Amino acid sequence: TGAALGLSVQGFKPVIEIQFGDYIWPAMQMLKNQIPVMRYRSNNQWANPMVLRVPIGGYINGALCHSQNIEAFFAHIPGFKVVMPSNAADAKGLLKTAIRSEDPILFLEHKGLYRQGYARRPEPSKDYLVEIGKAATVQEGEDLTIITYGAMVQKAIKCAKEITKNTGKSIEIIDIRTILPLDSETILNSVKKTSRALVVHEDAEFAGFGAEIVAQIADECFMWLDAPVKRVAGKFSSIPYAPQMESYVLPQDDDVRNAINEILAF
Repeated sequence: TGAALGLSVQGFKPVIEIQFGDYIWPAMQMLKNQIPVMRYRSNNQWANPMVLRVPIGGYINGALCHSQNIEAFFAHIPGFKVVMPSNAADAKGLLKTAIRSEDPILFLEHKGLYRQGYARRPEPSKDYLVEIGKAATVQEGEDLTIITYGAMVQKAIKCAKEITKNTGKSIEIIDIRTILPLDSETILNSVKKTSRALVVHEDAEFAGFGAEIVAQIADECFMWLDAPVKRVAGKFSSIPYAPQMESYVLPQDDDVRNAINEILAF
């Protein structure tokens, strides 16, 4: 990380990888006090563009030091941009945009998506770019909005399909793709349309990034809401190694399905 900082201020565009999000913490002094504040401290005279690729996330039976989610920590650091694609096309488009950027960007890649067929997409053209700070409407609906990102997008799609088949209710799914900056406009417009909202993320629910989304919905959409805003997220725990314990700590399809039914029945 220090080498990347030195190279970036000399005009290079370093793209580095930290093997897992769990291993990022020894670099926090640079990641908090040096890299994101370069423009601020120099009155915009210096820039230090770089991309930090960081595989994160669970569902791999990887245990305490191989399955951490780190987005909420870095969403609290002004000066960074934080992105997390949910499929291969977005990964390509966001990574190319990140490399062309003039800012430090944390590029989070969920390890559980690497070998999943549902994350595949036809390869976009060589000129394909995805705008940082722009959410994607995965599917449109009228009765509920699910706001999610990363590996949880597929769970949302699967559960929404089942609910629609069983009840006829249509569910809109927003993949935020970029955590910082957050595309609040797309989220809020969707909730105003459907009047119901569910936020789904893998990280612990307590003080997780979903709390920020819920707070914005409460502030801006209260008069449109027909049901309480709910969250489905991980439990406040380290990630266990035993598969049955990992399944207990991390959100599962049943958790998403039950939350959808509860909101729709309110």
